[in-house]
Amino acid sequence: MKQTLKTLIRNVKSINGNSLAEFATTTALMATLAATAAPKLSEMSEGTKGEKSRNEIDKLIKQAGSYYQDRADIDGRGSFPGQTKFNTSVGAANGQTYSNGDASTGGIVTAKAASLAHTTAILTDLSVTGSDGWEDYNETHAAVWASVFGTSNADAPIPTGVHGVFDDEDGTAAWIKLMGGESLKSRFQDGHYVYSVVAGGGSGNKVYPPVLYVGDIENMTDFNNVLEP
Repeated sequence: MKQTLKTLIRNVKSINGNSLAEFATTTALMATLAATAAPKLSEMSEGTKGEKSRNEIDKLIKQAGSYYQDRADIDGRGSFPGQTKFNTSVGAANGQTYSNGDASTGGIVTAKAASLAHTTAILTDLSVTGSDGWEDYNETHAAVWASVFGTSNADAPIPTGVHGVFDDEDGTAAWIKLMGGESLKSRFQDGHYVYSVVAGGGSGNKVYPPVLYVGDIENMTDFNNVLEP
């Protein structure tokens, strides 16, 4: 041990002043680079999570499209997970689901008004109407949404403090089946996948299809997609 210490001391003493200065400069540069690189790495990490969220939302939309076609083949008209029929909603503007089952002339007028109110609330949350939208997971928002994989799903739980998101057991079961038994968890700490379906309505030549919206409550204005058949 003594011999090792003597060797180290001798080596240090043998370093000239210029070498020590160069070593100090290099160390300072490395510290500066580390300090400036850390925020960039953090930004890259956030960007990676955002890209992952968008990709998974796109995956959900794609699987919902397949589900819609399958229901069209079976039922004669397509529908999305959570719908009992193409003219029923999942979520709503006022917290209550609605049905556009009345296909009479007056019924269609009422149905379109209900669908429009629901659509407007959703677009408000997505900041399409000019409002700030649902930018933070625990903010108050205009529309009521359903959890894709369930609010109490151990594999993809919803963050504490979220309002205006409910469970639809049939819808959740359909989504999990579509994803091969897997529940997708948002990579964001305050993220969670939600969806809402604006009910279709009418009959014959006056029929119009439902519309599906999917998003991540980390920031619904940044992470969302829509499928309108």
